[in-house]
Amino acid sequence: MADPVYTPPKVWTWDKANGGEFANINRPISGATHEKELPRGKHPMQLHSLGTPNGQKVTIMLEELLAAGHAGAEYDAWIINIGEGDQFSSGFVGINPNSKIPALLDCSGPQPVRVFESGAILVYLAEKFGMLLPQQGPARAETLSWLMWQMSTAPMLGGGFGHFYAYAPEKYEYPINRYAMEAKRIIDVADRRLGETTYLAGEDYTIADIAAWSWLSRLALGEAYGDAATFLGMDEYANLRRWVDLIGAREPVKRGSVVNRKGEGFIAERHSAADIDAVLGARG
Repeated sequence: MADPVYTPPKVWTWDKANGGEFANINRPISGATHEKELPRGKHPMQLHSLGTPNGQKVTIMLEELLAAGHAGAEYDAWIINIGEGDQFSSGFVGINPNSKIPALLDCSGPQPVRVFESGAILVYLAEKFGMLLPQQGPARAETLSWLMWQMSTAPMLGGGFGHFYAYAPEKYEYPINRYAMEAKRIIDVADRRLGETTYLAGEDYTIADIAAWSWLSRLALGEAYGDAATFLGMDEYANLRRWVDLIGAREPVKRGSVVNRKGEGFIAERHSAADIDAVLGARG
């Protein structure tokens, strides 16, 4: 049966009733909806986030820096509940006008520095601490290219495939087919590349891997969008699965993956290494 025909109006207007599951937090304007200051902890880095794939990029990066001995990467991670509209508080909008997680305040200097967009935060931290991003030459270009590839493909996987396959009020054949095709193309790009090299940018682990792993691992491991792993045939991508397991075995990745998430085995906030130690210790 063909999808129902929709004729767009001449001028689009916002109808909150058509917003589906996320109607209470989606709107066509920006800015704060309520006044609320953000909390401030004692560490140099103040992260306001949620443990989605984009949020995990930053907590994994910070844990990698700490594991390498960079004490200046100590951080407080405060949870932003996007389902309740925390991202529209005046404090959060002040550090990210786009009202999306993650957002970082670097409080190590005389004046706090705000950084928003997950890719920008990864680059900022990599350059600040001189780690996981080559300083020059072809290796830097390759790393940044794969990082930007991930940033450009995430909306296709999440807002495209994930939305229409798992979250849209009704399932329609055309958008699901359209975005499933694009999702598989993106996954195939990664799988082919990882058949040539150990990591996305070459033989060294970089911020490009951190960025892509947080998204692709959830698909590969069946942790995203219900039965999407079966629907997309994720077992076909052996090179990708090798890379997913390789990175997932890293201790900083395990640590960063439990932060700003609710439920057993996770922590809503992180204010010291002991917070994560307690959770991982309980897992055995």
